[in-house]
Amino acid sequence: MIQNLDSIINLDKSKASSLILSKKTSNSIPIINATGDQIYCPQTSIKIVTDVSIMDADDSSIDSVFIQISTGYNIAQDLLSLSGAHPTIISNWNQNRGLLILSSSTPGNQVPYIEFINAIKDVEYTNISLKPTGNRSFSISLDKLGYLPSNKHYYEFVPKNEIPWDLAVVAAEARTYFGIKGYLVTILSPDEQQLAAEQLDGEGWIGGSDVELEGRWKWMTGPEKGLAFFSNLESTPIAGFFISKPRSTGANLIYANWNRSTKYWYDGIPIYEPNNLRDTDGFDEDYAHITVPGIGTRGTWNDLNNLGSTKAPHKPVGYIVEYGGMPGDPLIQIATSTVLTIPQITEITENSRCGTGTIGLGAKSNLGIIQWYDQETGGIVLGTCEIFITPTISSTTTYYIETKYPFCAKSSTRTPVVATILNIPVITTPNSKFSLCGEGFLTLSAATTEGTIYWYSEPTGSSLFAVGTSLTRFFSSSTTLYIEAVNDYCTTGARIPVEVVVYDLPVFEDLEIIKCKAEEVTLSSTLNGIDYLWSTGEKTTTIKTLIPGFYNVAVTKPAPESCTLIQNITVIERPIPIIKNVLVDENTVTINLTNPANFYEYSIDGSYFQSSSIFTNAPSGLHTAIVRDTKSCSSASQQFVVIIIPKFFTPNEDNYNDYWEIKGLLNYPDAEVIIFDRYGKILKQLYATSLGWNGKLDGNELPATDYWFVFKIDKTSPEIRGHFSLKR
Repeated sequence: MIQNLDSIINLDKSKASSLILSKKTSNSIPIINATGDQIYCPQTSIKIVTDVSIMDADDSSIDSVFIQISTGYNIAQDLLSLSGAHPTIISNWNQNRGLLILSSSTPGNQVPYIEFINAIKDVEYTNISLKPTGNRSFSISLDKLGYLPSNKHYYEFVPKNEIPWDLAVVAAEARTYFGIKGYLVTILSPDEQQLAAEQLDGEGWIGGSDVELEGRWKWMTGPEKGLAFFSNLESTPIAGFFISKPRSTGANLIYANWNRSTKYWYDGIPIYEPNNLRDTDGFDEDYAHITVPGIGTRGTWNDLNNLGSTKAPHKPVGYIVEYGGMPGDPLIQIATSTVLTIPQITEITENSRCGTGTIGLGAKSNLGIIQWYDQETGGIVLGTCEIFITPTISSTTTYYIETKYPFCAKSSTRTPVVATILNIPVITTPNSKFSLCGEGFLTLSAATTEGTIYWYSEPTGSSLFAVGTSLTRFFSSSTTLYIEAVNDYCTTGARIPVEVVVYDLPVFEDLEIIKCKAEEVTLSSTLNGIDYLWSTGEKTTTIKTLIPGFYNVAVTKPAPESCTLIQNITVIERPIPIIKNVLVDENTVTINLTNPANFYEYSIDGSYFQSSSIFTNAPSGLHTAIVRDTKSCSSASQQFVVIIIPKFFTPNEDNYNDYWEIKGLLNYPDAEVIIFDRYGKILKQLYATSLGWNGKLDGNELPATDYWFVFKIDKTSPEIRGHFSLKR
């Protein structure tokens, strides 16, 4: 559990001044001054001061002195060390902090100021790189707090396990450093970021928050209170409501250093800090915190809720206090600083040209003169200038530069500057004319020695419509296109025409040839050409065949068209018609085939042929159904009888329809007809030779009503049943 606010403030006040001074009897603050802003020559060591002084009205000795590379520190290259003989003083180099601590060689004893002064004068800086960059500032302090020379502020990490952000704000503001007011740190520059977030012994809360407006981050502490420094907000469909946009890198309004390495992904897009996601406890992450080592880049920021996490790595373990910049702060000189400027190339300008010639290259440095070479080491100086014009060159050449400072015996490793020769492209396509047989799609191709092919519809202007070595396009008529090759910004010059000729093709149709079975037919194309190639492999103008099926012939037209046209020919062999049955309904006759087709024609008794298989008003009697194909290749026939069964009769002795009889019955000698009344009583039997029924039974007239019959053509045929009406 965290302590209450009063206990936190009281405990911190007891530690607010961390100056390690014993035997002090007054509040006098020592003053230290140093000189020694110098030039650092690469591949050397240099003492960081030329002189130093310490004034203290109360004391003449101290426990320790703290010397830190406070600006530009490179953990992999920089080193501070104590040279010379200083028996009362030992040195301890903290590589992570870039901090050299000078202290008494006898624990518990103090060392006179004069001996520390002599030791400070023997502190040397070394950079192991052959080409160091940037400048270095050194803070020399009589206290352990970090000191940033650029703003003259002091920085301190205060360990406090599980302290919430809001209490850290209050606790930081309760602290003072020799009268200078403290506040939760605000980080405004890369130099301040490196010292306050990366070179202190601890990670914790800093003064940023977006609690006022989600996604709009402000500094909430110190002299920058209310200053917006970062934004990743976006509006929502609800008016006046905003959310953060964690899938965006956001915008630095002044300076920010959020953790950009993330293991979280959403829809294939990484979620960056500050992600403002609700944590597992349901709280918004509205407060800025320095990440612990191993979470992203060292010293980067993360957003947490006010309480932080209860588990590592986001468990609050303290906060960072900044001293300086508040109204009424006293001026103290407990720390001083010096600067080393490193001669270096600060800017290079590479260049290129098309083809052989000279190229202008550029470079700038912060100190000294720039020397140009054509070798990485050794060689002669080609020029000492910021703008260097190369001799005539025909291929890409690398030149090398170094900053030569008069007082430096050695220079840094030379920096390469490339003069690029771009080859002028040459279009090597041998074919500048393409032909197409009729409208359609055509693929055009072009080749170049360098770069990319660009296709235009006009010889000049911005009529670009395709890029690449090939182009597929629909052409309906002859046209001219233009190509140009571009290698970077080097071109072939005038565009080269590419002609597309579209030849008109004759209009033709596929052919269909009808043949009879075993008939040989001759196949020929309606197209004229100079070459013929049949699907059978024959190359004559015509071919003969007995076999039905599909054939085609490729006919090649003469030059310049040389177009090959393909005509399809279908040979159809008509089958012999097969009569399935002949259906007779009174005097309507329908001839049905097993293999019906539209090329068959039909007839009754051969007197007249028609395309329809249905005949009406057929007379009673024995007939012959005939089917043949329209080419008269084959035919089929079948006899049938038309029998007409009347629906009624009127036996009134007017000699019209006085008898009920089945016409055509004479053609069936074994035929028999039995007539019944509705009760099944047999009234009359008729045979092939019978005259018919006159509607009487035993000479008596029967009433007008419906009567039934059973008709059999012969003993083996099925019965035909029906009824008819007797009308009087």
